[in-house]
Amino acid sequence: MILGGGENAQEWERISHVMRSIDSNLFVTHAELQRVGDYRDEIPSLRKVDGIEFRTPVTYLIGENGSGKSTLIEAIAIAAGFNAEGGSKNFQFETVRNWDPDADPPAQLVRLSRTPRYPSDGYFLRAESFFNVATEIDRLGVTRGYGGQSLHEQSHGESFLSLLLNRFLGDGLYILDEPEAALSPSRQLSLLARMHDLVTRRGSQFIIATHSPIVMAYPGATIYQLDDDGLHAIAYEETEHYQVTRDFLNQRERMLKVLMEP
Repeated sequence: MILGGGENAQEWERISHVMRSIDSNLFVTHAELQRVGDYRDEIPSLRKVDGIEFRTPVTYLIGENGSGKSTLIEAIAIAAGFNAEGGSKNFQFETVRNWDPDADPPAQLVRLSRTPRYPSDGYFLRAESFFNVATEIDRLGVTRGYGGQSLHEQSHGESFLSLLLNRFLGDGLYILDEPEAALSPSRQLSLLARMHDLVTRRGSQFIIATHSPIVMAYPGATIYQLDDDGLHAIAYEETEHYQVTRDFLNQRERMLKVLMEP
């Protein structure tokens, strides 16, 4: 078959993804965004994104509120086979439906390119619906796999850590949406330490949406910023999250004075 110019470029891109995946220690190497005919097509940043390359075991998605990062990471999780509200691939519950129950489910925004490696573990941690996941864990009677105590009987932060320490087993794909929501700064450092163990000793991959300059500090990670210009890689020290936090800590009194002047 002879391919035209555009088709030829697309085919070579597909082949390159396959060739990279052969030597990769990742589970997912690329996410291709598709037009789906709903509000997601109108998010300015996503409208300009064709795909995302996953080059390192840890990838971050960052951006302002409303930039589309949570929409994108949810779509990646769904494409990877996880429940939209979170949990492992065995979780199929649904507490919220955002479409007409008589209509077909919304089209998938993302199509993933995978490597020959298949994860033996995985989890989608979504901070805003973690309460629903904890309720489902109790309903299923599987608290033993989460440390033996109901997550509802622990503080928000303790339940997050219990999940990380007891349920994240390694050799897995872990997708986290704003995990810092329940974690103190010191617990965010604990998250980084746990991630490092799961990546370096247990061959895992993380894809994380975050606002936290601590959480996004994992060495050697890829950081993608979503904004009105689309998606682009950015160095840690160039992120607004790092710069604003650094400037505030170094010049706290001066910045507060400027902010609070009448």
